Amino acid sequence: MTCSPLFSRHGLIGVWLSLNALAVSFASEPVRGYPPEIIEVRYPVKADKSEQPALFWKPANSDTPRPLLVALHTWSGDYRQAGGEAVYAQWCLQNDWIFLHPNFRGPNRTPEAMGSDLMIADIRAAVEWAKTQANVDETRIYAIGVSGGGHATQLVAGRMPEIWAGISSWCGISDIAAWHKETLEAGREKYTKDIEAALGGNPNTDDVLAEKALLRSPVHWLAAAAEVPLDLNHGINDGRTGSVPFTHSLQAWNSIVPVSERFSEGWIAEFYETQIAPSGAKPDADEWYGKKPPVFRKVHENTRITIFDGGHEIIHLAALNWLAGQKKGQPVDWNPPKTADLKTSDGDSESGK
Repeated sequence: MTCSPLFSRHGLIGVWLSLNALAVSFASEPVRGYPPEIIEVRYPVKADKSEQPALFWKPANSDTPRPLLVALHTWSGDYRQAGGEAVYAQWCLQNDWIFLHPNFRGPNRTPEAMGSDLMIADIRAAVEWAKTQANVDETRIYAIGVSGGGHATQLVAGRMPEIWAGISSWCGISDIAAWHKETLEAGREKYTKDIEAALGGNPNTDDVLAEKALLRSPVHWLAAAAEVPLDLNHGINDGRTGSVPFTHSLQAWNSIVPVSERFSEGWIAEFYETQIAPSGAKPDADEWYGKKPPVFRKVHENTRITIFDGGHEIIHLAALNWLAGQKKGQPVDWNPPKTADLKTSDGDSESGK
């Protein structure tokens, strides 16, 4: 008896791919902390032939292409993380954007997470899957994240720059080995243990692990992000009242811009020590930042860095309204009009860890 193509080896692979290309599983219960419209889904990742979880929502009216917001969870979070993450979903429901909150291998404490190739493959696959499920405006695909999500946004800016119309990155870790050293010195052992669990040891005492850490660090990839509208933001108190020194965003800037636009290491050290920028005029007021105004800001072409009067947090109103003004094929707009108001609490802004 001969096997039909359906049950041949290649046929089985084809069936797996065809079934999983549209795989969607609805959560049996509402996702805690999220609007009831948000559902749990699974999507295929070809890199390891797995299905990965995410939260998802699309507008009911699919006739008009809509923006896609790819929200990236924090260092210790996963795709079901609520708090400030749920604010992204609220924005999407309010403005008829498509919402996608992938897991990308969960908390950054395993080899599969923390900037791995699989993590990057997950986010790319999630975007491609969303295009099969909703009418995505491919000129308006955005990424947003704070803390570990800031780390992830910077990585995708450098590793898949062709996708994004805009990326809003807040308090991101740009250099894994540097952050390991900083957290160890600050007594934040949780994060040093996470890094060592993901890498297999201390990147500052082993050359092989140092190279692995570099490959998981945005500073290694961001040179490829010069054409991506990228808004780097960091609170000036972070590293003191928060876990990621704002020097990480300054180093991310240096990884993108030409040598002539970079901050010197001495300048960065002095800025962090004194919390006063050694040079540069005070930035203009920015109403979107509310009670936490910018204290330093610099722009070069498609890249902007803002150090604001805050800590380890995201200001959703500033982040999302800026993203709303960006579109592929158009010059970056650093001062777009307000798209929508957004009510958040201090607890929402500080939820990123």
